[in-house]
Amino acid sequence: MYRIRIVDASDDDIVDTLADLHQLTFFDAAPLPQFEPGAWWLAYHGAEPVAFAGIVPSTHIRNGGYFSRVGVLQRHRGRDLQCRLMRVMEARARRIGWDSIVSDTTDNPVSANNFIRAGYRLFEPHVPWAWPHTLYWRKRLR
Repeated sequence: MYRIRIVDASDDDIVDTLADLHQLTFFDAAPLPQFEPGAWWLAYHGAEPVAFAGIVPSTHIRNGGYFSRVGVLQRHRGRDLQCRLMRVMEARARRIGWDSIVSDTTDNPVSANNFIRAGYRLFEPHVPWAWPHTLYWRKRLR
């Protein structure tokens, strides 16, 4: 049984947990994000945090969010946690009044397929913000 909770990224213990999960899921493949802006969630299996996700205001599109990170510990993958975390982020984005969410993936077919399953579509941003072989995703909320 998994439960997802929004967390307070100004709490040092929460930030440590987010940073630990980031290291355990991304290793050195992605820089540690700033956790203070935006909204962050942890997924728990019992009392153990096993996944995390965050959304921040986008600097890439108007009136939208940037799905900053999602990480799921290896032994908990395949249980739909990424998609569940995406749904709670989208609900938050709708409550804020954002029009859409954007994100990106690089060399991660599992995440790309989860974006497709969650209704995201590939798009080409006017100004690409990531690596040359990055896939850019957008989901319109209205």
